[in-house]
Amino acid sequence: MATPGNRKFLGRLSLPERNYVAEALRTETVGGVLLLVAAVAALLLTNTPLGDTYNDVRDFSFGPESLHLHLSVGAWAQDGLLSIFFFVAGIELKRELVAGELRDPKAAALPVIAAVCGMAAPALVYAMVALSGGGSLDGWAVPTATDIAFALAVLAVIGTALPASLRAFLLTLAVVDDLFAILIIAVFFTTDIDIVSLGLSFVGLAVFWGLLRLGVRGWYVYLPLAVVIWAFMHASGVHATVAGVAMGLMLRCTVREGEEHSPGERIEHLVRPVSAGLAVPLFALFAAGVSISGGAVADVFTKPETLGVVLGLVIGKTIGVFGGSWLAARFTKAELNDELAWADVLAVASLAGIGFTVSLLIGELAFTDDPLLADEVKAAVLIGSVLAAVFASVLLKMRNNKYKKLYEEEERDEDQDGVPDIYELDQPDYHLRMAAIYEEKAAEHRRLAEAAAASQRTDGDGPA
Repeated sequence: MATPGNRKFLGRLSLPERNYVAEALRTETVGGVLLLVAAVAALLLTNTPLGDTYNDVRDFSFGPESLHLHLSVGAWAQDGLLSIFFFVAGIELKRELVAGELRDPKAAALPVIAAVCGMAAPALVYAMVALSGGGSLDGWAVPTATDIAFALAVLAVIGTALPASLRAFLLTLAVVDDLFAILIIAVFFTTDIDIVSLGLSFVGLAVFWGLLRLGVRGWYVYLPLAVVIWAFMHASGVHATVAGVAMGLMLRCTVREGEEHSPGERIEHLVRPVSAGLAVPLFALFAAGVSISGGAVADVFTKPETLGVVLGLVIGKTIGVFGGSWLAARFTKAELNDELAWADVLAVASLAGIGFTVSLLIGELAFTDDPLLADEVKAAVLIGSVLAAVFASVLLKMRNNKYKKLYEEEERDEDQDGVPDIYELDQPDYHLRMAAIYEEKAAEHRRLAEAAAASQRTDGDGPA
């Protein structure tokens, strides 16, 4: 990605940004593996004799009816646990806007245009397929999202060490995707609105914002308030995950004097493992349980709605992200990083076609009146994501040796000061440290040479 003062597309990140991206993606990678395990477990449970038990657990309802919270386990996972995921997404977006890659409009143009095109193209592909086959347009938003955790899990499985710039580009795409996804959910999947509940939710958000500005601390203050805000948002008819994003966006993500990390970063550091390691996998466990048989898989490729989802993820996402990146670079005159090629952008674009978590959520919301079609769309999301993962893996493996060299160069720390050498090449102290290290090694080799020479002389003076 371009950085301020540097018109290189996918150029080197600043050191603080690199460290933040590395830490965030490390957690998401672990969460992605758990996500894969949860999805596989859901499929196994549904397609074995345990299927009835699985369905009974998923459909079991509990909670206070008077508060509109008598929900099934699956609904609690969808509306409750995913609010934690979107809370983290809100913090990520806020940080990107004030301290990350999106803070500078010129630098933000490339990833934002790529992300927007990467959402528009899949929606267009879906619409074309659905219209040509006489299907429903209700699922147009299903293939628009990118699942960063699933994508990182694929990278971990195939053993590809992407350079930091490509990983950051993928993360920024996912952050922008999440923003537009929550807007789509709020605008297109909100029907009847309870004005009183919505107003009370806004009052709670105002109190939340006021407490933050007053510097009030303590989880015991914010957690109960967050639950109340979420409950009123849920009762209003607006999807409850909107409350999570709103609260995440309110956190301060800039560092003040005397602070090592901003409050937003500290809270994200605490909540991200809960989101990636618990909330999202549990949602997947109850959302990915669909019947998979030979006939069901064949139906995915014959029905216009499900075929539109598959083609939207595999083809639409790739064309959208790659085409948007190329057009943005072309018209902003930003040059691609010399160490990378457009083939690398194509590989990441295809990886963005993995649209698991949010795609499953939108699929459920889009076809609430047709449970059978909703399950078929879920199957299409699974199949499309797997196909996108396979396609991306092939492209990434073709460039894997190049990635390994770039990754090793980015991680090299020969002076062992905790900072990669590539960020210190313009600092005199670094070169003085390296000179001292090499002088010490040279002195050691001279000592060893003298010892070896003395040993040879001793051997030569011995008896024949």
